[in-house]
Amino acid sequence: MDINFSSFWKKSQLVIKAGFIAVLTLLLLVPMSFISGLVGERQQRRNAAYREVSDKWASDQTLAGPVLMIPYHSAEKNSDGNTVSTTRYAYFLPDSLDITGTLAPQKRHRGIYEVTLYRSDLRLSGRFTQLDAVSLHVAAGDWMPDGAVLLLGTPDLRGIENRLSVDWNGTTTYFDPGLPPNTVLDQGVSAKVPVDPEAFTQGSFSFSVQLALKGSGSLQMVPAGKSTTVALRSSWPSPSFTGHFLPAASHIDARGFSARWTVFNLNRNFPQRWTEGAYDLNDSAFGVDLMQPVDFYQKTMRCIKYAILIIALTFTVFFLVETSTRQPVHPIQYLLIGLALCVFYTLLISISEYLYFAWAYGIAAAATTALITLYACWVFPGRRMPVVAGCSLALLYGYIFVLMQLEDFALLAGSIGLFLVLAVLMYFSRHINRDFEQETVKEKNLTPPA
Repeated sequence: MDINFSSFWKKSQLVIKAGFIAVLTLLLLVPMSFISGLVGERQQRRNAAYREVSDKWASDQTLAGPVLMIPYHSAEKNSDGNTVSTTRYAYFLPDSLDITGTLAPQKRHRGIYEVTLYRSDLRLSGRFTQLDAVSLHVAAGDWMPDGAVLLLGTPDLRGIENRLSVDWNGTTTYFDPGLPPNTVLDQGVSAKVPVDPEAFTQGSFSFSVQLALKGSGSLQMVPAGKSTTVALRSSWPSPSFTGHFLPAASHIDARGFSARWTVFNLNRNFPQRWTEGAYDLNDSAFGVDLMQPVDFYQKTMRCIKYAILIIALTFTVFFLVETSTRQPVHPIQYLLIGLALCVFYTLLISISEYLYFAWAYGIAAAATTALITLYACWVFPGRRMPVVAGCSLALLYGYIFVLMQLEDFALLAGSIGLFLVLAVLMYFSRHINRDFEQETVKEKNLTPPA
């Protein structure tokens, strides 16, 4: 019985050991899931710090308007059949709208986290020409031009840093906080402006607004004009152009960026003038995000996705070294090596919160490689095999780092790299069974007969 069991173990020990390594690789995904949760928790803390700072500064800003709102009388029948006069509103958008300005990034810190804010200096100018009230089917005597109001929308009024006024046909009028009841904008400021009744058929209104606006994260504009042009400049070197329209021209370098948009009324989904219905102007907004150039939490999560690859290949290298040197590696030793590979990710996330991600990755990879190489010196006799294990692990970490940099070509580079790694492993494992059989025959010849 003992002889049969011993013979079975000698014949199957490679398969059993390989099966144990496969099971251990899968089990190590459990601590990796906890590490992934830790990264998510740290990212939530960073987002909470961002919200805390932006709530005290000003949130993302979307500049909408200006919109000219003019009341008019509307004759309607009530439930008794009597004709009554009610007040309704017509909304007019400018024929031309030009927005020019600069964005000055501001950096604030909350604990170890950095938050990007900005101050902007914007100038809005344009013209309303021939309000064309005939197309709205409102009689000339029903208009109430004395109640005309110019609306300018912005979601966070705390961001306004100057006494806001509008130059309306040469007359300066100051804005008041808040908006009158309307179906266009939710938050913003308003100013009463003089409108000549003759302007419904002829004449025009020019306007100019100088706005100092601060915010956090992003600045967007609504293409309110029949023809809207926006030109922005900033010293921020890594912008992200967002919204429904990309710049018609842009330039980005280490000193900052400049961008120019041109949008026409045919490119958006709301009219130039209307009386009935509500339109979401912000749905066509566009602008720029002052994007953080490096999101180390996202990069760490990408690294964790390759964790099973690093663990499996590292175990494979040790397994091949074990079979070639006839120096068995204890299952506890495999477990310790796997835990060291998991600790790499905790080192990476903790160090990257203080240093650049590339430096953090290099430090964590070097520390993990050195630890496992030193451990291999204690496990395997001589220097050759520990050096092989250390170099293999260093190449593997370098390969994963390159994959993370090649975002557009990560799949192609990863597929080619895995193919080459598999080819190398197949080459070095080609004699495993033959070497094992030769070793078994050698042991039988050396075993004295009973």
